[in-house]
Amino acid sequence: MQHVIHITLRAVGNSKGIVLPKPILAQAGLADAARVELTVENGAIILRRPVASVRAGWEEAAEHIARQGEDALVMGEFGNEDDAGLIW
Repeated sequence: MQHVIHITLRAVGNSKGIVLPKPILAQAGLADAARVELTVENGAIILRRPVASVRAGWEEAAEHIARQGEDALVMGEFGNEDDAGLIW
């Protein structure tokens, strides 16, 4: 069952802001969120937990591998037959 809560829009500079009640944040799974994804769908403002990037953490993992010295080429350097004719 949906409960309707009326809240006040507050002036924040040239914009408007709202304070979201803690129980509403908890119900939406946003109680501990520092950032949210905001969209407008069919005239409604929607807040969601951000979807993690498919490559989230890759940069840190690559840096860790490099620090461990485990980033050597597996197959070594090799060229292609036509590379000599290329102008860079």
